Amino acid sequence: MPYCRKCGATLSERAVYCQQCGAPVEAVTRLALATWGERLISWVIDLILLGIFLTPIKVVLRLAWPGFLWAPSALQWIPFVHLGLDNIIYFLYWTLMEGINGQSVGKMVMKIRVTALNGEPTDLVHAAIQSLGKAFLLPLDCIIGLILYPTKRQRLFNYISETLVVKTSS
Repeated sequence: MPYCRKCGATLSERAVYCQQCGAPVEAVTRLALATWGERLISWVIDLILLGIFLTPIKVVLRLAWPGFLWAPSALQWIPFVHLGLDNIIYFLYWTLMEGINGQSVGKMVMKIRVTALNGEPTDLVHAAIQSLGKAFLLPLDCIIGLILYPTKRQRLFNYISETLVVKTSS
């Protein structure tokens, strides 16, 4: 399916200009969007890998500091919001991996990557914006994305950060 390189809008096969921003067709590229299933599996792989890393740290912290709260209990009642030290680590991991490389380990395994709307590599700022939703607001981020951006398969924070998740060519 063709997408506008300028604004990311879906174009008809015979479009001469983008219906949304007016860019000429030569600014069009074909991007193979990652499926929601590929993205979910990638996310689960990342959580498992980070969980293997975080679990011993949590155990040591709880033994050394029995009153240590991994996630502040005063903030755990907010629906759809997950705030805690582990979420901050997830946020930093996704921001750095996807901002520098375009892929987390889970995305490498699934052969997908985060790009700008035009298919170019993303940067740390855009990766940080899209990682906010994934690390702290994932259920809400996905639900809104599924409702508002089903054809581009974007989460809300993908839309805000002007990023797409696409299949890699190799």
